[in-house]
Amino acid sequence: MGRRRKSALDLEQRVYFNHGAFYYVHQNGKWERLGTDKDEANRKARIHNDPESLYGTMVYWLDQFLLHCAKRVHGGTLKQRTYDDYEDAIVPPTETRTRGALRTFFAPPRTPLDVTPAMVQDFLITMAELGRPTPANRERACLSACFSWLLRTGKVPGLLVNPCLRASGVQRNKETRRTRYVTHDEFKEVYAVAGASERLMMELAYRTLQRPESDIVYWTSENLVKEGGKRLLKHRQNKTGTDIVIELPKSVNDLLDRALGTEDNIVKLRQPLVHRLDGEAYDYDGLSSMLRRSIAVANERRKARKKEPMASFGFRDLKGKGATDMWLAGVPIERIQLLCGHKSKATTEVYIKQRWRETAQPNLIEMS
Repeated sequence: MGRRRKSALDLEQRVYFNHGAFYYVHQNGKWERLGTDKDEANRKARIHNDPESLYGTMVYWLDQFLLHCAKRVHGGTLKQRTYDDYEDAIVPPTETRTRGALRTFFAPPRTPLDVTPAMVQDFLITMAELGRPTPANRERACLSACFSWLLRTGKVPGLLVNPCLRASGVQRNKETRRTRYVTHDEFKEVYAVAGASERLMMELAYRTLQRPESDIVYWTSENLVKEGGKRLLKHRQNKTGTDIVIELPKSVNDLLDRALGTEDNIVKLRQPLVHRLDGEAYDYDGLSSMLRRSIAVANERRKARKKEPMASFGFRDLKGKGATDMWLAGVPIERIQLLCGHKSKATTEVYIKQRWRETAQPNLIEMS
């Protein structure tokens, strides 16, 4: 193997910077766009260069599948949130982030031809025993999508079936519905100790009823428009494809003004609504970690007052709280359905009532 090419940018072999982006030049002369982030471009290039001689293993094809998915995101045929889920399942873990379950479980020298339905079921059972049954279902879906891609493209000679499908006998882990209802006091106590980005995320989840992990975290200043003297938020839900226009209340507008500047001074450059001090977007895991720390601080204050600690919750629970609070306040279910983007009113009713448990009254009829 030749010496590594010297570069002021410290790029991997066969990687070049051109027109504001990084490109990998394949041996057949084809240029592949790797994006604008140098570290990510180098990571993708190392997969192609294969310094660990992983070619043909399950890990190699998972990495190749992820590169394929990145191209689909760039082309608009795959949602960013889906790619993020696949990335969490495949890429190696870091010091601050646990991920890469598929990479660990189906490690070399295992190849796609070695993976059986029994092995996939064993993965699901093992992950459930480790306390992560729901993430394991998502990871199985990623593995299944990879096998479907391999079958469609014929990249692995001799591969005839997808071992992840139910038709192969694989059963998903049982998932439980989210039933956590965050009380007003819990919301206020956590809000009081939260940082500016957490507060904005909490308000947006509670007021707009949109999915924080797949929608809110990706909103930018381009989603904000002004019509009839009112600031509106326009977006298309990543999960359903539903177009929604939401009028923003004063509490949210005040937070947005502090985050982005006043309405007349907002820079129209796709500034993330929820962003770090350097202006870059947070990832959802980072925001969730911040929220958990704020809950811990709020519980320390409760402990000092000799009050029971609150159970942990996530931004997604605040979406459920918002819908439930609207229902309890007498807002018509159709309005809540419109805001949530649910296709069926029955879905909205289930979504709300699974979080609200009234005390059942006994039969008080007197027998004469």
